[in-house]
Amino acid sequence: MKINELSSLVGRELAPSDWITVDQARIDAFAACTDDHQFIHTDPERSRRESPYGTTIAHGFLSLSLLAAHRPADFPVLEDLGLTVNYGLDRLRFLAPVPAGSRVRLLTRVLEAQPKGPGRLLVKQEKTMQIEGSEKPAYIAEQLTLFVSRDVAG
Repeated sequence: MKINELSSLVGRELAPSDWITVDQARIDAFAACTDDHQFIHTDPERSRRESPYGTTIAHGFLSLSLLAAHRPADFPVLEDLGLTVNYGLDRLRFLAPVPAGSRVRLLTRVLEAQPKGPGRLLVKQEKTMQIEGSEKPAYIAEQLTLFVSRDVAG
């Protein structure tokens, strides 16, 4: 498929990503990178005693950062792709905590595709992070990605 054909996906739900384990080691590594060492993320014993969740939970931005590398299994291979650019988010709502040890996956629905000049297409996707065994998702976000063809990217 070519970048300009991505608009054919608008309105479609794509296959879920693979399951991702959000364990304490991943949470601790994220805390080290961001300097966010709040006990609800990094201290399992204190969290058992004092947190309303009864365990440590992932940082919201850790959960959100998983958007970067986890794509739908059936997202098409783009034969003319030069690069993709994270264009930001239009909406984001954190709805439920992700307890340490949880498995999560991303559900994707393509909302819009707008040309942004020759060889460039801005795609808006609704991303829902599902927590295994939970009715409530961790978040719902509208992610914007700019797809740029090889011809333009150089």
